[in-house]
Parts: sequence; structure tokens; C-alpha cells
Amino acid sequence: MWPLDPVTILLFLITFFFVAIVAHKQKERVHPNYPPGPKPWPIIGNIPILDVNKPYLSFQELAKTYGPVYSITIGLQKMVVLCGYDVVKEALVNHAEEFSVRPTLPAFTDFSKGYGLSFSNGHNWKAMKRFTLSTLRGFGVGKKIIEEKINEEANCLVEKFKSYKGEPFDNVMIMNTAICNIIVSILFGHRFDSDDPELERLLIIVMDIARLLGSPATLLYNAYPSLFCWLPGSHKAVLKITDELHSIIRDMFTKIRNQLDDNDPQTFIGYFLVKQKEEKPNPELYFHDENLTSLVADLLEAGIETSAANLRWALLIMMKYPEIQKNVHKEIEKVIGSAEPQMAHRKHMPYTDAVIHEVQRFANVVPTNLPHQTTQDVTLKGFFLPKGTHIMPSMTSVLRDEKYFKKPDEFYPQHFMDSDGNFVKNEAFIPFSAGKRSCAGESLAKVKLFLFFTKLLQNFTFTAPPGAKLDLSTAVGFISHPKKYEICAISRN
Repeated sequence: MWPLDPVTILLFLITFFFVAIVAHKQKERVHPNYPPGPKPWPIIGNIPILDVNKPYLSFQELAKTYGPVYSITIGLQKMVVLCGYDVVKEALVNHAEEFSVRPTLPAFTDFSKGYGLSFSNGHNWKAMKRFTLSTLRGFGVGKKIIEEKINEEANCLVEKFKSYKGEPFDNVMIMNTAICNIIVSILFGHRFDSDDPELERLLIIVMDIARLLGSPATLLYNAYPSLFCWLPGSHKAVLKITDELHSIIRDMFTKIRNQLDDNDPQTFIGYFLVKQKEEKPNPELYFHDENLTSLVADLLEAGIETSAANLRWALLIMMKYPEIQKNVHKEIEKVIGSAEPQMAHRKHMPYTDAVIHEVQRFANVVPTNLPHQTTQDVTLKGFFLPKGTHIMPSMTSVLRDEKYFKKPDEFYPQHFMDSDGNFVKNEAFIPFSAGKRSCAGESLAKVKLFLFFTKLLQNFTFTAPPGAKLDLSTAVGFISHPKKYEICAISRN
């Protein structure tokens, strides 16, 4: 093992800073039509002017000075930030192929190992996306069968809420459990009991990964991988708990493999394993165990954290704005009554639909989006972006674009309603991103959010505990959760 004595550390730091200065000088030579931006400091770039806990807020402020397409430097890495719906749409939709690659960032590579869906590229990514979309459709996503599964879990959630008998409680683990069981039932073919220690550990891992990936230490690790790879910090914790998550997943699919019926796979993992057998003669394998492990990790991380965050935001907002909650109650009584909520009800519930859309817009649970990279030289809004440019499409700037949203910083359901009270779509509403890299679980997420929300509002009035102050600011993390709060669920039955 490398000895960490003072002389060795000093020599390493001198070498690091020498290499960094040389690299910085080389990266200063950019195309004359490269996007403008704040002048970077040597070695540290623009880190001093960023809010490292919530960089998306800094991105918004910088756009006011440098425009909707500008460059910043994080450490030694130059990147281009895209702000506003028009620019993001032009890049991700109109030039979808040119912006379809993920850059290699150490923290994300540690999580995915370059496999799976979210952070892989090329033919591997295409194969995983095709398989994921087709298999999810096979499990009833977009069909009646998935509604029944979600309503079963929503009913369990209602009973759990009722058990508190109107007393204050924290809904983080409760909500995550309900959402997790939807994903787990598709992936593994079973649900967990709420007090299962294996479930609790899985949820803690998933929550910790999302929190740590958005931490300042992880940002610095991505900026200076050769330096931070041997320093302690949250980036090390991500690697450790990712290994634990992968171990849990491998144990799960090993059990499924041992009991697999090729003619009736039953689970998402089962269908993958069948494809694995079919593919084995092919020298270019995609359906291997490493891809399966990372793919399942992607689906757990994205499928649990984002949906649970949106629902927790929804309940917090209902407590904050009781008049809006009353209007939702009235519409549920009028359209659904005491019946089981169904997706067919949504078209008759314009106000509730608008509230749910506004929750997603206001909550903005993936504020920085996932990074992209150009596959070739591109000209965007008159600026030259060379092949390999790191691109950060700011989702915050899209969902709070004042050109498309009248009151971007307020919770305002009328963003999705006309003067007659009808629901209207808003083209800048892209919480699942857009283009080739948009979220593969979008359809499932929409069903979960509508059915869980209407079921909970059908059964409860949500209020804050006496004396509690409701805070609509976000906690630190890659996923924007509301800060910790307690809730009182008052039964309406």
C-alpha cells in the first residue's frame, strides 16, 4: 500500500497542481464562438462562485448575466449550461442524437460501472432501453393491471396512515415503502412487509445514494478524481453502499435464476435472464450479470426516490394551502366518491390533474437533470460546441421559465388550467426530461402519482401538527426532497 507520509503527500500535491495548471492552460484555448461565461480561476475553475449544495440555483443566477447558453468550469472540467425551455428543447429534442451521450463522471461510473440504463452509452444503452420499455409494457404499465397493483399498495398506505389516528408522524419511510413495493413487485415478483429489515436496509441505501450523489464532496470528486480518489468523504460512502446495493441485487437475481421457468419468467429479472440465455451464442453480449445489476439499481434509485419525493411534496403543499386541498376534496367527491380511483377518472378531474402537474413542476425533484455530452461538433443558438462537450441542461430553468409559467416561483395550479377551468397542457412541463435520454419510467411514474395522491386525498385531510411551521425549501441531495416534516392525517370517513 502507498505510504501516506508527509513527503509523499507533498510530492503528490506538487505534481497534481503542476499537471492541473498545464491542463488549465490547454483548456483555455477554446473556439472563438464558444459560449461565454465567468472567467475561471486556475485549478479551481468557477467553484468559488457556485452554491455547492444547490448548484442549480447558481446556474439560474449566472444565466441572468451570460444568457441561456453559457460555459462554466468545475475544477478542470469545462461544461456548458443550458437554461430555459426553448434552448433545452432545441438541444435535447431538435438535436436529440447530438446530445444523446452521457459523459464519464467518476461518481456516476462508481454507481453504474458503465452498465445499466441511466449512465451507459452506445449499443449497450440502446439495448437496455429497448428491453426496459418493452418489459415494463408487458407488466401492464399503461394498462389496467398496473392500476390494480398500485391501488393495492395505496390501500395498504391508507391503513398505515389511519393507524396514527390523527397524531403527527414522519412519512419518509412509509411513503418510500409503498413506492418501493410497486417497483420491487415488478423486478423481483414479491412485496415486502413494512417491518421487514431487508426492506428497511434497501430503502436506506437508496436514499443515501441519492443524497450523497448531490453532496459537495461528490462534486469535488468529479472535478478532481485523481486527488479525491484516495481522500475520505461522501464519494467514498457512495462507493461502499453501492457495492452493498449491488450485492443485494445479485442475491435476488441468483434466487430467481435458480427457480426460473423459461416459459413463464414472471418478473422483470426473469425476462432479462431468459434474454441472457437466448443471447449467449452472440459474441457481443448485452444481457450479462453486470448489466442486470446496474439496470436494477437504476430502476430502484429512479423509481423509488423521485416518486416518493413528489408524493411527500404533494402532501406538504396540501397542508400549506388548505384551500387547494379543499378543492381537490370536492372534485374527488364529485367524480370518484367512495369508488376506487382509476386513471379513467383523470380526464374528468381537471383541477386535481392540474394540482398534480403543478406539484411536479414546483417540486422539481431532479433540478440539475443528468449531464449530457455532445457526440459531434454542434452549433446551438449561434454558439460552437465541440464534440465531447459536457452539457448540463438545467431542469430548474425549464420548470421555472417565466416565459411559460406566469408565477414560476409560486405554487399555482392555474399554470395548467384555462379560464373555463379545463386542464391544459404546457409544453415546458418536462419533469422527466426530453429527447432520447428522457426517463424510461415516465408512464409508470404518472400512474403512481395520480392513484396514490387521489387515494390519500379521498381518505384524509392533511394538516400540520399544532405550532409547526411549514417550510417549502428543499433538502440537499441529487433528488430534491422537502425538508423533514411531520404530518397529521385526519380521516374523512
